Amino acid sequence: MMWRSKKALDLLRDPRLTLATPRSDREGADGDLKLYGSVVEAPDAGRRSAYADATAARIDWRPTEPYHLFCVDIESAGFISFGTDRRLMRWSAASGLEVLPHPDAGSSPG
Repeated sequence: MMWRSKKALDLLRDPRLTLATPRSDREGADGDLKLYGSVVEAPDAGRRSAYADATAARIDWRPTEPYHLFCVDIESAGFISFGTDRRLMRWSAASGLEVLPHPDAGSSPG
C-alpha cells in the first residue's frame, strides 16, 4: 500500500478490516464475498521480499521502499451468489463453514 496513504494510516490507527469483492456481472452469478478481520503491518524483510517477488512475477512491477505491507487475520467471511447456482455460506474460526438457506430459496432463478 502506498506509503503514508490515507488508507494505510487509517489501518495503522484502527486495524479492523472489511473487504468486499466487486460485482463482476449484473446478476451476481459469480457471487459476492466479504472478509472480516484485522491487519498487522509486516516489517519482516523476508516477507516483504517475497511479496515484491510475487508482485513482479505477476504484473511485471516491483514496489519500491517505503511502502506499507499488511497481513490480514481473517476472523469471518460471508458468500452469496444468485441465479441458477444460488448459494449462501458463512465461515468463522469458531463455527467453521456453514451452508445456509438462501433468501431466494422459494423463488425461481433468473
